[in-house]
Amino acid sequence: MENKFRNELKYEISVGEYLTLRPRLRQIMKPDPHADEKGFYYVKSLYFDNCYDTALHEKLSGVNIRDKYRLRCYNNDYSLILLEKKSKRNSLCLKKSCVLSREECEALLSGSLCPEDSGGREVLTEFRFDMTSKMMKPKTIVAYKREPYIFSAGNVRITFDSDIRTGMFHTDFLDSDYPLIPAQTAGRMILEIKFDEFLPDIIRIAVQSGIPRLQAFSKYAAARQYE
Repeated sequence: MENKFRNELKYEISVGEYLTLRPRLRQIMKPDPHADEKGFYYVKSLYFDNCYDTALHEKLSGVNIRDKYRLRCYNNDYSLILLEKKSKRNSLCLKKSCVLSREECEALLSGSLCPEDSGGREVLTEFRFDMTSKMMKPKTIVAYKREPYIFSAGNVRITFDSDIRTGMFHTDFLDSDYPLIPAQTAGRMILEIKFDEFLPDIIRIAVQSGIPRLQAFSKYAAARQYE
């Protein structure tokens, strides 16, 4: 579980830029061992926000100090459900997470508070407080396909996210059959670059030479565009 501030950059790119950048990175980086034999895995997240949509408005306004909560699973496998708190401080991000049981997940989805004893799980304790004081509730599901690569120096992780979809007002995280609709323009993808204290020159040059102009992107904001 990540528990330190890291640099995190997110950009929207075209499929053509992806096809230019991908072979360069494959010569430098290794596939993430969590990916399947084709080099992918699927991510599904349910984002929480308060009655004022503070997390959404802070993102759209470019507020540099903000927090948001989400549930997450991989490949629609509910044997591992994570509750995550993502904190942004200027260009640095901190992700804290803990494992939830299916029963705890169902309680959050129903609006019930988890038991007072959080079992030493800091994120769950913080979520319980914010759920009560800020009236947090489920807002939208975001799902996508991820292609991940890693590089040991600088603890670099680069991912390509595609086929980003939203459940709009559907917030039953445990429902795998509900239809999801596209949340992004066709032919566009998301490039994410995460690293600790430094980004090695070999990675920086490969990215900058493959993509001359980078644009920021938020999956959560894109998923809320239909409201």
